[in-house]
Amino acid sequence: MELRVIEKTDEELRMEIAGEDHTFMNVLKGALLETAGVMAATYDMNPEQSGGQTDPILSVKTEAGTDPLDAVADASRRVQDLTDDFMAAFDAAA
Repeated sequence: MELRVIEKTDEELRMEIAGEDHTFMNVLKGALLETAGVMAATYDMNPEQSGGQTDPILSVKTEAGTDPLDAVADASRRVQDLTDDFMAAFDAAA
């Protein structure tokens, strides 16, 4: 997975996440929307509307005092924790 920050301010972030699809992006977006200080999170990967771009572009807007990169890190850790919990439950049920 390659990450490239396209644009960043104190309260907004646009980042390309190369090699990912809707499956991962929806999970990350959902985790971001549950993160304290995040006002909006979305992604775009429509080549017709994006000038041919095919890798998703994540957009995050946060409240004052919440760094959008920190919000992405927090959301990513939560996704990892959920994945670990699922794997443990799956292994216990098998």
